Formats: sequence, structure tokens, C-alpha cells
Amino acid sequence: MKVLLTKDVKGLGKAGEIKEVKDGYGQNFLIGKGFAKAATNAVINQHNAQEKKKAENDAAELVHLKEVKEKLTELTTTIKKKVGENGHLFGSVTKDEIAHAVKGQHNIEIDKKHIIHRLSMKETGMHEIDLKLGHGLHAMMKIDIVAE
Repeated sequence: MKVLLTKDVKGLGKAGEIKEVKDGYGQNFLIGKGFAKAATNAVINQHNAQEKKKAENDAAELVHLKEVKEKLTELTTTIKKKVGENGHLFGSVTKDEIAHAVKGQHNIEIDKKHIIHRLSMKETGMHEIDLKLGHGLHAMMKIDIVAE
């Protein structure tokens, strides 16, 4: 019996592969537990159409992310914070504040989970942060922290 795997099955294969298995194993375990579907022409054609649509969506998303990367590398985002007498900030600039500032100033939506900065930003001045955009794309962005 031929089955199309819908989930990864250890020792058999990964999702999306067509495998030849024994009838009982295919019917009772793989199809019964939802790990596979019987590999009929209709199921295979539907799977191929879904894969094609997913590839098109990924390509469109990659083009969009490249445009966002170019915009972010050119822009500088300004964040105003309270500063003590010694020039240090009260607290530090958080990822959430950076995401809100980018959204407010440049109308670009970024997720705070994608912001990577290794050192805490506790002083005024220019800082560079790394943004993990997805699909292996990274963008370096400038943050200017100024005193209120």
C-alpha cells in the first residue's frame, strides 16, 4: 500500500514523502493515527498544489523581507529616555521600546523577539542592533538614544 506521510514518522520518512508500506501498518497505524493518507491520485495532486502554493508564498515573503531589510539598514530610529546626572539612563532600552519606536517612526512592523542585542543599552548615543527577519535574513539597524 502507498501512503503519503502527513507528519514525520521515525524510521519511515518525513512529511510529504510517498512510501510503500504493508497494508495493516498503513491502515491501522499510519492512517488510523493521522500520520498518513492513502496515496491516491487526488491526494497526491492536492499535496502538490499545496506545496506549490507554499513555495510561491515563501518567495513573496522573501521579496518583502529583502525590501524591509533595505529600509531598516538605511533608517535611524530615535528613542528618548530619562537620563541621570552621570549620563546613564534610568534603566535600559528594551526590545519592546525599540519595536514600538520603529513602528511609530517608520511604520515598519517588527517583532520584539527578532531583535538581537547582546549588550544592554544604558547610555545615550548611537547603537547598532541586529534584527533576525526570517528566511536567514539579518539586518543591522541604528538606534539613537537621546536624553529627554
